[in-house]
Amino acid sequence: MPVENELTIQPIPSAPGPDAPPAIRVKDLHKSFRIPTQRVDSLKERAVHPFATREHRELHALNGISFEIRQGEFFGIVGRNGSGKSTLLKLLASIYRADSGSIEIAGRLAPFIELGVGFNHDLTARENVVLNGVMMGLTPREMRRRLDAVIDFAELREFADLKLKNYSSGMMVRLAFSVMMEADADVLLIDEVLAVGDASFQQKCADAFHQMKAEGKTIVLVTHEMGAVDAYCHRAMLLSDGDIKHAGDPAEVSREYLKLNFASELNSELEKTIPAEENEPGEGADLAGLRIVDEEGEETQTVEMGDPIHLEAEIELLRPVPGLHVGLVVANADDVSMFELSVPIRSKDGDNIKGRKVTVSATIQNPLSPGRHFIHCGIQSPFGVSVFRSKAATFVVFGTHPSKGIIAPEHEYEYVIEGEDDL
Repeated sequence: MPVENELTIQPIPSAPGPDAPPAIRVKDLHKSFRIPTQRVDSLKERAVHPFATREHRELHALNGISFEIRQGEFFGIVGRNGSGKSTLLKLLASIYRADSGSIEIAGRLAPFIELGVGFNHDLTARENVVLNGVMMGLTPREMRRRLDAVIDFAELREFADLKLKNYSSGMMVRLAFSVMMEADADVLLIDEVLAVGDASFQQKCADAFHQMKAEGKTIVLVTHEMGAVDAYCHRAMLLSDGDIKHAGDPAEVSREYLKLNFASELNSELEKTIPAEENEPGEGADLAGLRIVDEEGEETQTVEMGDPIHLEAEIELLRPVPGLHVGLVVANADDVSMFELSVPIRSKDGDNIKGRKVTVSATIQNPLSPGRHFIHCGIQSPFGVSVFRSKAATFVVFGTHPSKGIIAPEHEYEYVIEGEDDL
């Protein structure tokens, strides 16, 4: 049954064709900041050392990026914190001045980099709506004509004459978003405003965005929410360390962003999470290594939701044995076991295993929902081998459609409505 107030996503209008004129053209854009290495926090310090040399370091926020956004296109910009996306947005909004390069924008621009900027908390909601409308370029008369529509969209009719200093943060954001929707601009720059209000209000925001796209407005969205990128954007771009790492299909950009987001070194974190007493030296054998690998056999720490899990374990025997039993338990971040894999290893001729190294390779169907997971490994043999390694490996499952459960199994379904043809 449908869930009440559940957010639904409408099909997005088709993307503008390749012959559509550019709304934004960026060429070889550079921007750097000088960051002082030593802070001077008081007038006394400046007075005592007036001629002291101030050391700075260069922070290169953007390294000569170039791209185009077509008119009528919903374009997403994503990246980790410090990637340069906020700097780019402020350059497009003329808040910052570029060191070099060029920016061309066709049409009237409306930047919404932080909702609520420009509100006067000692004025009522009605007064702030008119004030912000004038700041966006509308006449006071025009904004007063739209006043009721703004208040109703924000669902604040009962609080329209209340001063903003008495508003909750949620009411403030809803009012700011509603004012933003009245902007008569050709190009809108929006920074993280889609998660506004409750489910029903988010649906109203989604409907409003679809209407804006249907009207042919060009929208540039900077966000960390990959679901929004997949749902709204015609194209997207991934920034990392001031460079464009990927651009094109939103789903591909989302995957690359999630891979990049989880591609940090985890060894030091892993060591902190493993109690030393759980990983004391075993008897008769040693787990030399356990790692997750990709299809090319390269070590990885990320697996896309639904893709198989490939792992390799290297076992070093410390005594001759005819056989081993290797158990692998995959657990989630709360140490709840998801499933267990059992691998029996036997010498082909019945004698002791020749050599001291055993390599186990396994491919596992992946029903896991997004999140961090660990692999516990046990090695046993009745011939004097007993090894257990807690959290011997870790990996992150990523995806743009997180499951509400702890696993997300593949499934098929069908249904029949009485009186209608079978579906």
